[in-house]
Amino acid sequence: MPRHIWSGAISFGLVTVPIKLEPATESHAISFNQVHLKDGGRIRYKKHCEIDGKELRQDEIGKGFEYGDEIIPITDEDLANMPLPTAKAIDIVAFVQWDSIDRRHIAEASYYLSADGQVAAKPYTLLRQALGRNEKVAVAKFALRGRERLGLLRPYGDVLLLHAMRWDDEVRDPSAVTPPEIDLTEAEIEEGLSLMEALSVDRLADLELVDHYRDALVEVIEAKAEQREVRPVEAEEAPTGRVVDLMAALQESVAKAKEFRGEATSGDATVHEMPKPKKAAAKKAPAKKTTAKKSAKKRAS
Repeated sequence: MPRHIWSGAISFGLVTVPIKLEPATESHAISFNQVHLKDGGRIRYKKHCEIDGKELRQDEIGKGFEYGDEIIPITDEDLANMPLPTAKAIDIVAFVQWDSIDRRHIAEASYYLSADGQVAAKPYTLLRQALGRNEKVAVAKFALRGRERLGLLRPYGDVLLLHAMRWDDEVRDPSAVTPPEIDLTEAEIEEGLSLMEALSVDRLADLELVDHYRDALVEVIEAKAEQREVRPVEAEEAPTGRVVDLMAALQESVAKAKEFRGEATSGDATVHEMPKPKKAAAKKAPAKKTTAKKSAKKRAS
């Protein structure tokens, strides 16, 4: 478990729960170094003071704010002693129903909250169980990494989970990307629902989800290190982007989904052929050559 990144207390009413904050997720992304393409040498950045020209160590570098014609130095102690009510507290401002939360407001970062000490265990457990019984979540404010944030506190198993949230003015209005009004038949909607049902699982954990990009990148790195060719993988045709008969595409998708699951498809779906285009009466248009795009599938582990 990663080390805690913040310590303080949950505050709701007159109840205070000392807690520690730990990341709930971790990254497995592959990072690169910058190199000189000619000889492969690492690129290093050196930091110099523009006044005396000296190269500085990291422990000699602090924060500063440009205020008029001067730079005001801001220390970690200054930030720790800010006159901010949420500087050392997760301040619960309200409780709301979980299903009333607009998911666009939930940011990527999530944190586990752990009770800080034996005394904190009882009010911590009380809050977790109370939230679990009435299906409500707590909306809170807290300060982290240089800014005050909005948070969503909810039970997750035996622990409390804190989601960082976006403020209202950080969520864009979707009207700019709203498609034009389209008339759909009831049959098309029902076929869409059938496809959703055919592709449904009970839990996300039931899916075998693999980061194919990361696997492919590892193969490229290993091949370069071993001075060999990248192992070929099976390829599948990428979607062409052609406009097709919607009902035919839905019915064929349902049939394929059921076939993949080993379910009987006889009589469940009928795929009808697209109508052939009429020949032009004038001159024939020159045939266009198309190249199918390829996408890498999962390589053998």
